Amino acid sequence: MRSSRPFICLAAWLAAGLLLSTPVAAASPDRIVLQHNGEEIFLSVDALREQADVEFTFFDPYLAEEVAIRGLVFRDLLAAHLGGVPETLHFYAWDDYDVALGGWDDDNWILVTHQDGEPLSLRDRGPVRLVERDYGDRAPANLRNFNDWVWMIKRIESVP
Repeated sequence: MRSSRPFICLAAWLAAGLLLSTPVAAASPDRIVLQHNGEEIFLSVDALREQADVEFTFFDPYLAEEVAIRGLVFRDLLAAHLGGVPETLHFYAWDDYDVALGGWDDDNWILVTHQDGEPLSLRDRGPVRLVERDYGDRAPANLRNFNDWVWMIKRIESVP
């Protein structure tokens, strides 16, 4: 009786080689994905950091302290890449949180790339997050007032 062991080893090596040589579009905190009308647009987080031109200081209700923020006007980013501002967006985060929210045609929403002079990382609830630069008369002590802030964004899809 002939052993099939050499054949099994060869088959395993071939399968491993095929898997390793196949290109994979893995998720990475170095980019975020915008999906609109079936098209995916990959945005480099480094490029977003370089484009960040809005700076302000405000009281972060989650940290309970004043922080310096730098980022981009979210509405302008959407208009530049999607040709307009969708009514509703579905957000997917690195911590598996996902939510669909509307009302983005407002320059109050900032896509934050830096906090206190440092680029956001996953540890800092980054690599990007959405906050409002002016939260009006809402009390920062009531964190429920800020349920529409989105952290650790990895993917944004327009909702038809």
